[in-house]
Amino acid sequence: MKKFAFKKVYLFFSSLFIFVLHMPFVFAKTKTLGNIFDKSPVSNPVIISDSPVVNSIVAPIGRINLYDSLHLGSLGLGHQAFDYAMKGFTVMKSTGEVGNDKIISIIDFSKPSSQKRLFVIDLTNCKVLFNTYVAHGMQSGKEFASRFSNKPESNKSSLGFYETLSTYTGGNGYSLKLQGVEKGINDNANKRAIVIHGAEYVDESFIRSQGYIGRSWGCPALPERLHKAIIDVIKNGTCLFIFSPDNNYLSHSKILNQPVNTQLSPLLAYNN
Repeated sequence: MKKFAFKKVYLFFSSLFIFVLHMPFVFAKTKTLGNIFDKSPVSNPVIISDSPVVNSIVAPIGRINLYDSLHLGSLGLGHQAFDYAMKGFTVMKSTGEVGNDKIISIIDFSKPSSQKRLFVIDLTNCKVLFNTYVAHGMQSGKEFASRFSNKPESNKSSLGFYETLSTYTGGNGYSLKLQGVEKGINDNANKRAIVIHGAEYVDESFIRSQGYIGRSWGCPALPERLHKAIIDVIKNGTCLFIFSPDNNYLSHSKILNQPVNTQLSPLLAYNN
């Protein structure tokens, strides 16, 4: 009986000793788990996929600077282009000209066509979905697009904000219709048949041979291996912004020159 009682006391103190010994590890683990659920922004995004088709860079959730968190500058998107895009997107959203506010596409014509200057961004999940090459009109310039027009048969690109419409299959294959929403700047897009489509001349082989990709008749043409996937993501009511630091456009765009209440537009406030 005494041996049994002694054994119980021994087991009790042994258990107590083991418990005390492991206490620091328990609290360390609890602290680590707490950091996982901390909603404060982190310095680096998480690379979800290294796919050549979809570049899924994910920003931390929370009140963030989207431009910096997605490393858009290092990808090649100018800060001015991004800021104007977000302002115009906010204006279009407030006036009901965006049917799908989850996606925005930005083309930065301040960059040469030898750079990947199309950016498709998932605003809901804070991801860069696509970053690839895009053509400009043959009369807009060679390596850089510097001349723009809204006139039919000008073979020039048109700047400004667009709403994406429906898809169709035509002479350039699977294509996406665009509605220019800036009067006198790009509202002849339908008359001019300015659409998004794939083109064999939007390819790195052209960059290697001549220093820039091929040019279109004014359409923002995309690489053939990517255009279908991109069109399916941005079709039916998303915002497309084609930017250039063109003084004529910047001074005449009613969208960009319209005041925006950032208190009512938290997404714009995050990026200023």
